[in-house]
Amino acid sequence: TFKSSVEVVTVTASVRDARGRIVRNLQKADFEVIDSGLPREIRDFHSGDSPISLAVLLDISGSMSVGGNIERAREAIATTMAGLRNHTDEAALFTFDSGLQEVVRFTNDLDRVRRVSLEGTPWGQTSLFDAVAQTARTVAERTNRHRAVLVISDGVDTHSRLSGPQVSAIASSIDVPVYLVVVANPADHPGGEFSVLQTDHRKTKTATLADLARWTGGDMRIVSLPMHTTDAVTDLLAELRHQYLITFEPGERAGWHPLEIRTRKKNLIVHARSGYTAGPSRSS
Repeated sequence: TFKSSVEVVTVTASVRDARGRIVRNLQKADFEVIDSGLPREIRDFHSGDSPISLAVLLDISGSMSVGGNIERAREAIATTMAGLRNHTDEAALFTFDSGLQEVVRFTNDLDRVRRVSLEGTPWGQTSLFDAVAQTARTVAERTNRHRAVLVISDGVDTHSRLSGPQVSAIASSIDVPVYLVVVANPADHPGGEFSVLQTDHRKTKTATLADLARWTGGDMRIVSLPMHTTDAVTDLLAELRHQYLITFEPGERAGWHPLEIRTRKKNLIVHARSGYTAGPSRSS
């Protein structure tokens, strides 16, 4: 008999309908788990409005000083803290440029985060993917069922040692969804009222960030105006609070397992991490 060193796999999944609205009333029998092309029996299932553990990761690198992006980022943090529930949810604040700094440790006294002064001039190079990977490991240690990393950045990475796929593998393996709020000048907002043609370089960076969010089961939004920020943060917090938690026994094969979470109901879109890593098999 062989058994994976991973005892169980837990996946968080959010579900939306064809119009993009969050679906909150699904049951265990509505889901299917496909592991490496094979169905897995769902062992445990949880749904409902639950407390959130959220690590906010703010980019303070030099590129954020361009076009008022740091002001948009501060506004996004204030909007996020207003959307969390004091003494029920918990949050932490990290900043990064070429390195990661823990500004406020996880606390359910959200006023501690709200009181932090984020004044100052951004500087330094951007190690975005490195910072996401380190923060995801910290969030994975929290006990709340619903937990995530919220990255607020202009999306330009100049200094990371890790690539997008490497970070997605780390975050996916510990089941921490990464949500990205990309701040932009209205002239650089794709499809926005004041947008202009963008360079291929920026398109490539944005696509990479979108892939990172998708691989971890999160999402990405681009904001350039206050109403964009309010709408994006409100929607992302609602999605996070109403995620479904699905637990199943892993396969016996060691290594990377591609994963697909489906619903039996038509026209529903599921966001969940793209796989997990099982440890070396061992006899028992």
